[in-house]
Amino acid sequence: MVAMQELVKEIKQLKPIPAIVNQIIEIIDKPDSSMKDIAKIIKYDPAVTANLLKICNSAYFGLKEPAESVEDAVSLIGIDQIVELVLMKSGASVLGCKLDGYGFAEGAMWKYSVSSALIAKQIANRLSMENKNTIFTASLLKDIGKTVLDKFVSNSFEKINALVLNQNMGFIEAEKKILGVDHSELGAMIAKIWKFSPKMVTIIRNHHCQDSSMYKDKDVAVVYFADCVCMMFGIGIGADNIAYRFHKEAMEELGINASEMPEIIIEFSENMQKVEELLNMV
Repeated sequence: MVAMQELVKEIKQLKPIPAIVNQIIEIIDKPDSSMKDIAKIIKYDPAVTANLLKICNSAYFGLKEPAESVEDAVSLIGIDQIVELVLMKSGASVLGCKLDGYGFAEGAMWKYSVSSALIAKQIANRLSMENKNTIFTASLLKDIGKTVLDKFVSNSFEKINALVLNQNMGFIEAEKKILGVDHSELGAMIAKIWKFSPKMVTIIRNHHCQDSSMYKDKDVAVVYFADCVCMMFGIGIGADNIAYRFHKEAMEELGINASEMPEIIIEFSENMQKVEELLNMV
């Protein structure tokens, strides 16, 4: 079992997500929010603004006229794309590290997190869900608990893996049994400390649907389902392999049937090259 004071110590050492993220999340999915509101938040952060303009003016976007301000960037490539870029940049330093306990090389967790977030937003758009940007952000940051729990998993991996292999436990159940906490619980703790919204905390806490009733929450179900699609691509499979439960009820709750899966997979696979290019810039 890991002592709570050890976890708190590790959380305090974690580089926090910039305050600008919470400010954006608070207004982005509100029906009455405007491009001007969001641009106003971004432009008062010089580092974010500089990076954003650099990316927008890269060959990736191929703008005919360069963006010279946040307002230009918003009008030229759209508010959704701007929000994604800002959120991805904010999460890169936290999730780009090597995680030995979970078997992720440097950058692998980051690629998985971005892929999962883009799939989640793709599905949210498909279902005409209103809070698609909250879903994107929660999916992007859902495994933040792994960055803190990693060394404890590394030290206890043989015990955790033995439960998975010999007692047919899911990895997250075995993690909880051996360490006293799992990465989704720890992620929710971090989200609370960082003052994320209750909805964000709920999604992060339940993104594996270990409480099977949570698939009835469509936001949770979308993030969970996006995770499953990633695994089909072989993205995000580390030392925990695919030792997680699949809840077909989540897919049913979203109204997605098996015949739609090829279309969802093809849509994302067409964007995979773009994802790689984007990751290299952010």
